[in-house]
Amino acid sequence: MIVNRQIRTLDEFTIQQLRDFPNATGELSSLLRDIGLAAKRVNVEVSKAGLVDILGDANLVNVQGEDVKKLDIYANTQLMGVLKHGISCAGIASEEFDDFIAFNDPVSNQSKYVVLFDPLDGSSNIDANVSIGTIFGVYRRVSEKGSPVTREDFLQPGIRQVAAGYIVYGSSTMLVYATRRGVNGFTLDPSIGEFSLSHPDIKCPPHGRIYSVNHGNFHRFERGVQQYIDHCQRKDETNGGPYTQRYIGSLVSDLHRNLIKGGIFLYPVTTDMPGGKLRLMYECNPFAFILEVAGGRATDGKRRILDIQPTGLHQREPFFIGSRGMMDELDSFLDGAVPA
Repeated sequence: MIVNRQIRTLDEFTIQQLRDFPNATGELSSLLRDIGLAAKRVNVEVSKAGLVDILGDANLVNVQGEDVKKLDIYANTQLMGVLKHGISCAGIASEEFDDFIAFNDPVSNQSKYVVLFDPLDGSSNIDANVSIGTIFGVYRRVSEKGSPVTREDFLQPGIRQVAAGYIVYGSSTMLVYATRRGVNGFTLDPSIGEFSLSHPDIKCPPHGRIYSVNHGNFHRFERGVQQYIDHCQRKDETNGGPYTQRYIGSLVSDLHRNLIKGGIFLYPVTTDMPGGKLRLMYECNPFAFILEVAGGRATDGKRRILDIQPTGLHQREPFFIGSRGMMDELDSFLDGAVPA
């Protein structure tokens, strides 16, 4: 078999970045490779989910009050396992757990990072064979090394993330992660079982033609959001014509598409969920970090997502994210500058 040496694997890419920074410890690179390993294991089960007894509910309810799928449990176990047995993670918080978990052993207590993750976003779509994903954010601990991590290590604003990323399990499996240096995407090559660099230095287009929102909730949205959706549908032909609505209902899939093609995603408050629905720590912060590094923006309608000081591990927020130009456009409606 001829190997294309012009395509770098995830391992090769992270090692090359270490060479660019001789004083780096390599812990973050090791942690990202651990997450890549867990993603490959989850991908195997996702790809054959219809053939084995792993589809469907696990007859459990998570802290969010949602039914837990069997693949949720599997993905959660794999991520926790690789991070616990690695050398770069001092503890984790998962959407599936009530509280954080400290890896209280001599090696983990010396590690400087904690990871928060949604092990399998969009799992309600599993039975319909819709793309699903994993989301993660990495923070440098604020507690003293050598001791177990504390709650304060996890309740940090998103701006303090040192890396964030997601894996989308779709027509191809792709891992995208961001550091302050940029956003890069790696596609899983099944012939060699490795994530290979396929989308270097991803930039979110400043404008797009796609808006993503659950239109079924239109009459539950605030007036400014309703006006913006009307604007998306009525844009003058001289300004590119109406936008196109694309809404999968799987956050990773919707935001991956908009990151690549340009677009805006809206998950506002509704009359029945006045505090918002998406989780700040497991969904909003990681994607806000990724989109901002790529040139986009993310807010809760008033504040920059990454500036919000969290008060709880399972805090929910309204969420608006996307191409910078489209987000600026949205702001004029949310600020009340556009007449009703």
